[in-house]
Amino acid sequence: MSYTVKALRKTGPDQPFEVANLERRDPREDDIVIKIKAAGICHSDIHTIRNEWGEAHFPLTVGHEIAGIVEAVGANVTKFKVGDRVGVGCMVNSCGECEQCQNDQEQDCLNGNVGTYNAKDVDGTITQGGYSQKVTVNERFAVTIPDSIDFDVAAPLLCAGITTYSPLARWNVKEGQKVAVLGLGGLGHMGVQIAATMGADVTVLSRSLKKEEAAKKLGATRTLATTEDGFFEEHKGEFDLILNTISAPVDLDAYLSLLKPHGIFSTVGLPPEALELHMGKLIIGGKVLTGNNIGGIKETQEMLDFCAKHGIVSVIEKISVDQVDEYYDKVVDGDVIFRAVIDTETFEK
Repeated sequence: MSYTVKALRKTGPDQPFEVANLERRDPREDDIVIKIKAAGICHSDIHTIRNEWGEAHFPLTVGHEIAGIVEAVGANVTKFKVGDRVGVGCMVNSCGECEQCQNDQEQDCLNGNVGTYNAKDVDGTITQGGYSQKVTVNERFAVTIPDSIDFDVAAPLLCAGITTYSPLARWNVKEGQKVAVLGLGGLGHMGVQIAATMGADVTVLSRSLKKEEAAKKLGATRTLATTEDGFFEEHKGEFDLILNTISAPVDLDAYLSLLKPHGIFSTVGLPPEALELHMGKLIIGGKVLTGNNIGGIKETQEMLDFCAKHGIVSVIEKISVDQVDEYYDKVVDGDVIFRAVIDTETFEK
């Protein structure tokens, strides 16, 4: 059985978004139905629906930053009740049995997790994301949104928040460390807030100083322009950790030179191109080059609780369903401060 909701979908990478009817499954015994209040736009949505990460399954509804209210629960649901405030991020299922799932690392499921959209679900259907009025998900893959965080600013935390929180927590960022955040966009603005709250001395690395004032308000002590003459030589060996949030190619050799011995370059930005690296840049100084892919459900809840405790939220531009095509171009151009969020109430207007 199923029910019908309105959703934004594309029928091809070059087609505009359209409002269409989307079939959602009725809740199974361990499912919840969420009435979506806000849906964030992530650069991953754009990469996917423009076929930049391979051919997508069209017609497709994307969106994996979902915030809303539980509207119905399956017979065996124990984690949530009707009326609870919940969120869903980048995945909606995993095997639950492998070593990684048992260690609360569902994002690294050895049998492959099920993405919130454009993925084959356990019943063989293609998952459809959160640019929609409602969604049905397994209760294990929903998290509680604290009362102090509004839905619209909570939605991006389900991807941008956990994507930046996880590596900073993994590498135990603490008071007094010098952390650089490369890029001040949808991911970077969360990384700055979280690292600063952890006690780090945060520097934003950007091509220019045009976001210097915004970076300061978020908790950065300074912003440096990487395009200035002699930049890499002047700041050689300065940072304990660099968090790279840029989804475009960067000069790995150059940025590794900015690290102290045993420093860490952690990337969450995912450019489609392969990058060049000379291994000596890692070996000399015993440096670490690492990546991070979101976090598990337990850590995502930990991130939300951390943000609620410290008053951290995403900085957003709230938009209607008929503005999404326009804002995709703005996101790519870096012309959004700092995250675009769809007001799903506008499906009714």
